[in-house]
Amino acid sequence: MPANSSSDSSILEQLSAYGHKKLVYCNDPDSGLKAIIAIHDTTLGPALGGTRMWSYATEGEALEDALRLSRGMTYKSAITGLNLGGGKGVIIGDSRKDKTETLMRSYGRFIKNLNGEFITAEEMGTNTRDMEFIRMETNYVTGVPESIGGAGNPAPFTAQGVYLGIKASVKEVFGTDMLAGRTIVVQGIGNVGEHLVALLRKENAEVLISDINQEQLTYVARKYKAKPIEADKIFGIDADVYAPCAMGATVNNKTIERMKFAIIAGSANNQLKDEVLDSELLMKKGILFAPDYLINAGGLISCYSELTGFGKKRTVQLTENIYEATRNVIKLSKAEQIPTNIAVNRIAEKRIADIKKIKSTY
Repeated sequence: MPANSSSDSSILEQLSAYGHKKLVYCNDPDSGLKAIIAIHDTTLGPALGGTRMWSYATEGEALEDALRLSRGMTYKSAITGLNLGGGKGVIIGDSRKDKTETLMRSYGRFIKNLNGEFITAEEMGTNTRDMEFIRMETNYVTGVPESIGGAGNPAPFTAQGVYLGIKASVKEVFGTDMLAGRTIVVQGIGNVGEHLVALLRKENAEVLISDINQEQLTYVARKYKAKPIEADKIFGIDADVYAPCAMGATVNNKTIERMKFAIIAGSANNQLKDEVLDSELLMKKGILFAPDYLINAGGLISCYSELTGFGKKRTVQLTENIYEATRNVIKLSKAEQIPTNIAVNRIAEKRIADIKKIKSTY
C-alpha cells in the first residue's frame, strides 16, 4: 500500500513485518528533499547503508525499497563479519536533474540528527561528490573522496566481491573456477557493472552487456570488447552466468521460466522478486543462485575500512573472503536441501543472535 495513502498503523505493520527498528521521513521544501531513512537493526553496531536516489512512481514504492534494502544491509554486515547494523536511505527524485548541493546537504542534516545511529554511503544515483556535500553537515558518512581523507569510490570492491562470487559458483557447477570461455551476461553496466566487465574480460570470459543508457553501452562494449544485447533478449540467451547489476526483481516467475543460465550472480540488491517462491523455482530448475547481499558486500567492506581506519590491503583481504563464504553457503544449501538465500540468512541470523546475547543494541 502506498505510504501517502496508508494510515500510521499500516506503516508500523510493515516495520514489524520486516523487523525494523526505526523509520525516518525527511521533508525539506526549501531544497526539494523528500527522503526516507530506514534503520533495520543495530545489534552489531550502527546502521550503515548507502543512499539511493531514484524516480519512484509512488512513496509506497520508495518505502518498500528502503525497507527491503535496509534489511539486506543487516544481513550483509552479519554474514561478512562486520560490526555494523543495517540501514538504507532513499531520496525520491531524478538524480540527473533534481540533485543539488543544497538537497544533499539538507539530507546530511537529517542524518546528523540521528546521532550516529545511521551512517550512509553512495548508492545508485549518488556518488563521492554527493558524499562530500553530506560530509559538510555530518561526519556520519563514508565513501568520500580520497583527497579529503576518505576511501573513495567503493564500486571497485563491490565488483571484486561479485567477481569472486561468480568464480565460487562456477567452481561448484563446472568443477573449476576458471572463467575463460564462459559466457556471462551483465545486466547494468554503471559504476559496479563496468568494473565487473573489466574483471571478467581480463580473464577472457565472453561478456554480453545490456543497459538502458545507450551511450554507456556503446562505450563499455568498445572499451572491453563486450557484446551489447537488447534487454528483452537477456532471458532467452543460452549463457553460463547471469549477473544482474542494476535494479532488483529481475529474477521472477516469468523470467525464470525462460532462463537457460546455470548460475545467477550479480551486484543488484533484491534480485528475487519473491524471496520464497523464486528461490524455490530456481532450485527446482537447477539454477545456482549466489545471494546478492553476500557477494556484493565488497563496497560495504570498503566503507567499514574507512570507518575503522583499515587500509586498502585489509579491505582487499576481507573482500577475498567472499569466495570462501560463497562456497560455505552453497555447501549448507546442498546439505540441508534448502535454497541458497535461506542458507545465507541462517548463517547471518545466527551471528546476530549470538552477539545479541553479549551486548545491547547500539
